Amino acid sequence: MKNISNVFYITIGLIILTVGYGAIAPASFEAITTNIKNFVASSFGWYYMLLMSAMLMLSIFFILSPYGKIRLGKDTDRPQFSTVTWIAMLFSAGMGIGLVFYGAAEPLSHFAISPASEDPNTNAAFKEALRQSFLHWGLHIWAMYGVIALSLAFFQFRKGEPGLISATLKPIFGKKMKGPWGVLVDVLAVFATSFGVATSLGFGAVQINAGLNYLFGVEIGIFSQFVIIAVVTVLFITSAWSGLSKGIKYLSNTNVVLALALLGFIVILGPTLLIFNMFTDSLGGYIANLVQMSFGTAPLDATDRAWLDSWTIFYWAWWISWAPFVSMFIARVSKGRTIREFMVGVLIAPTLLGAFWFAAFGTTAIDIQKKGIVDLTQFDTELVIFEMFHTMPFSLGISIFAILLIASFFITSADSATFVLGMQSTNGSLTPPNNVKLTWGIIQSTIAVILLSVNGLTALQNTIIIAALPFSFVMLLMVVSLLKALKAEAKAMKLKE
Repeated sequence: MKNISNVFYITIGLIILTVGYGAIAPASFEAITTNIKNFVASSFGWYYMLLMSAMLMLSIFFILSPYGKIRLGKDTDRPQFSTVTWIAMLFSAGMGIGLVFYGAAEPLSHFAISPASEDPNTNAAFKEALRQSFLHWGLHIWAMYGVIALSLAFFQFRKGEPGLISATLKPIFGKKMKGPWGVLVDVLAVFATSFGVATSLGFGAVQINAGLNYLFGVEIGIFSQFVIIAVVTVLFITSAWSGLSKGIKYLSNTNVVLALALLGFIVILGPTLLIFNMFTDSLGGYIANLVQMSFGTAPLDATDRAWLDSWTIFYWAWWISWAPFVSMFIARVSKGRTIREFMVGVLIAPTLLGAFWFAAFGTTAIDIQKKGIVDLTQFDTELVIFEMFHTMPFSLGISIFAILLIASFFITSADSATFVLGMQSTNGSLTPPNNVKLTWGIIQSTIAVILLSVNGLTALQNTIIIAALPFSFVMLLMVVSLLKALKAEAKAMKLKE
């Protein structure tokens, strides 16, 4: 294939080795990756907490600083997509299936096994459950995505560099980024992206399979999940083939319409007044306790520390592992916006949408649990939402609607990732060839199917969380490089004026 860089072939080799080991010796692969993941969480938890907090402070700095008026592109450039479509793209690529998968299950879990030493199954645990969910899906994630995407967009559209992670480090390392070191950085980014999306494909297939089994008795197993992945693969490759301004744009808008409709059903059919009150109260509690929650590492309490390792620190590593994909996609669709407009949009809109989503689904699930209508905690994560729907009017229709939303998010995430992987393996091309996108689409789906067949998704999840640690150091270098370049850009603009 033409225009293919060495990054493509090296990453394919690493994927074959990793997936091959996982398929041949799944138990060993999972044991090794679990031990390494646990070591990283316990030894570097403080580092992840500081890193994510620093990203939030940096994002606020960019909004308030004079750098905010710099445009991501030429001074005459304007946004390619409307603000509504742009936010829809951010939301679909950045969260996707996770909102449906964890929207009810995560707050319910925090309520039943309460963090921060709260007694479980109490009103205090109810409030804490929503605050923690807001933390895990809120400002910190979008600040991190925003800062990394800002670096990519600035160098790509303002400075004319290729759309590669390595290109953002040129102000520090110069021409070295065109050699082996640059290839190493880009391979790490592509490796994390391909495995991250394969994991998402696997979890999405499992939840769709669970929903179809719950509603229509479709057998749960690898064959059903293989069919689901095959159908979705055809759909997202078809979308990727049609290009950024058609496939992903229309899918993202469809996602938001479906998501808002499902959210509306839950608000109307669930405990409406309680949802609005809990959202308002918990949002206030989240903001009021943000500093403590951002830096708390529970150094003197083994129980709380274990909870942090399995939730907050796990999430920070998980989101960092997704940063190459999500940030690169956000950068690609943000040309023409000012830094201030960009950071405000990335930080505020998805955070508020996500918070209200968790308030609606989490409050409904916990209210059902408190009233003793059904014990939702006994069900697997992928089934909680369907069991919740079962207690509500029009449960069949809502469940079918939820499956359609999962599938839509499923397709959009894979579509966006295929586009980004194509960029990364064709020297940063803004319009990667269709044959490259097709190849990556098949690779992602193959990884998911192979590891589903040997129950290897947990090991795959562990692998990308481990990969997040070295990439976090790349992120820090990207920030230093960006600040250095922005300082020079502001000076040049001042001289020009």
